[in-house]
Amino acid sequence: MPGESTVRPAGGPTPSFEEGEIPETETPAPKQDSGSGGMMRSSMIMAVGTMASRLSGFARTIVLAAAIGTHLLGDAYHTAHTIPFILNDLLIGGLMASVVIPFLVKRRKRDADGGKATEDRLFTSMVLALLLVTVTAIAAAEALIWLYGSRFTPVQFDTSVYLARFLLSQIFFVGLSGLLSAMLNTRGKFGAAVWAPVLNNFVIMGVAGMFLVVAGPGRTPETVSTTELTLLGAGTAAGMALQALVLFVALTRTGYRWRPRLDLRGSGLGEALRTAGWMMLYTLLTQAGLWITTNIANAANVASIEQGLDVGAGISAYNLAYQLFQLPYAIIAVSLITVLLPRMSAHADDRDWDAVRSDFSRTLRISAFVLVPTAFAVAMFAEPLSVLAFARGSVSVADATAIGQILAVMSLGLLPFTVFQLMLRVFFAMGDTRTPALIGGANLAVHSALALVAYLLLPPNLVVVGVAAGFMVSFLSGLTIAGQVLSRRVGGLDGRHILGTLLRLHLAVVPSVAAGFGVLWFFETRVGPGLATYVGAPVVGCAVGALLFLVSARVLRVPELSAAVQLIRTRLGR
Repeated sequence: MPGESTVRPAGGPTPSFEEGEIPETETPAPKQDSGSGGMMRSSMIMAVGTMASRLSGFARTIVLAAAIGTHLLGDAYHTAHTIPFILNDLLIGGLMASVVIPFLVKRRKRDADGGKATEDRLFTSMVLALLLVTVTAIAAAEALIWLYGSRFTPVQFDTSVYLARFLLSQIFFVGLSGLLSAMLNTRGKFGAAVWAPVLNNFVIMGVAGMFLVVAGPGRTPETVSTTELTLLGAGTAAGMALQALVLFVALTRTGYRWRPRLDLRGSGLGEALRTAGWMMLYTLLTQAGLWITTNIANAANVASIEQGLDVGAGISAYNLAYQLFQLPYAIIAVSLITVLLPRMSAHADDRDWDAVRSDFSRTLRISAFVLVPTAFAVAMFAEPLSVLAFARGSVSVADATAIGQILAVMSLGLLPFTVFQLMLRVFFAMGDTRTPALIGGANLAVHSALALVAYLLLPPNLVVVGVAAGFMVSFLSGLTIAGQVLSRRVGGLDGRHILGTLLRLHLAVVPSVAAGFGVLWFFETRVGPGLATYVGAPVVGCAVGALLFLVSARVLRVPELSAAVQLIRTRLGR
């Protein structure tokens, strides 16, 4: 899934690698806007760029699914593609959010050189570490694939290992992209890293399209050729390399010039790495959850095909469902959270807990205003949307329906997922990675237990649906624990205001849900399966539901409605 078609473990949000406007010279410290207007302006820039990135990423996913499908070849590719993004989402992406961004913000504020020497040391160390990890991973490709695909068929295993030799090279470029994005964020640049993945998406779309033309649909590990696998693997890696290059150019245009240096004594990096020790534990815990998900999904898909069910319901289906699930989160919440983190880190450094609490509450409520109705809409229309998006090429209608079932379950966890990610950012802004690591242990216990129950009790074609349900429930338990801890730390989380808004939003969505089920029933019983239903039901249902939601929100006096209307008027006025 996103740069991305991989499983997103419980450890972090989907990093966007996507940010801003490139000025002529570098400023010595990030400029913090004290009001909500600056945050909103930056968030709007992020939202537009993120939407372009995510929509092009979704188009890439559709083309890739049509090329390799959701059966054994698709699982072989996605398993090999998962491993570099584990480091991106958990080790590299999580490290950027929890340690590097707050650390760089402080050094740019406090150091006489605006943190330049610190950035040079960090950049040099990171490049060397990434090279070492990448070379080691490529050498250990067979062991890594066995770790995540121990139940693969022999030919499927060999296919995945061959692809991994290319795809593991992405570790270097993914990690470098995360660092470059963090350095751009601390400069208040929210555009280059939002748009860089668009190029990556177009490269992979071109590669997948070429594969579909050359190989044709329905390829299996037994029938795909080495040349065709080379096209898939090398082409995917080239897209990520291009993304990292674009981000590096964007950073140099801010005035930054990298000077390699390894004089780490007294640099403060040791303190940051000690803080990162807990993040490493969190990484191990969430990677354990990912390992369980991937192995169970791969085993279930092999069993499903062996039983003649002829439905692709493994890790590929899970990843494709996640692509749809994360779109609203990535477009709405990630934009706000990415802009919020440097600002909230500065407030936490000043011990201004009222400002931290206000930032958290406002971001949560603004996100929820969009995400609550979106979650219910996606859950209702998950199957027709999935069929419309994926049922072509190597993906059958039955395969797409299976994706829709997974998506429906995931979407109901959209708000808990978002709230939990936002709470993690508050801990990271406070320089606390220990508490998220401990909470990650609780998440892992819930997720693992429910995934195991699903594997033992459900038929093979529904196991991944149960795994997705466990994944979402783990965030509900996690945010409950995190909320209690944070409330004590910062003197409350504006809970009464937040809960009041959430209650109003859920009441406001009731008429929309009723109307959506009515529209779905009408199309399924009166129109029947076909393009008219797959397009008409979501379009009509969402149009009617959106209108009813806005009316209900106005009647219930949801304050975020007025804020949204005012924001739109301001934008149109410009």
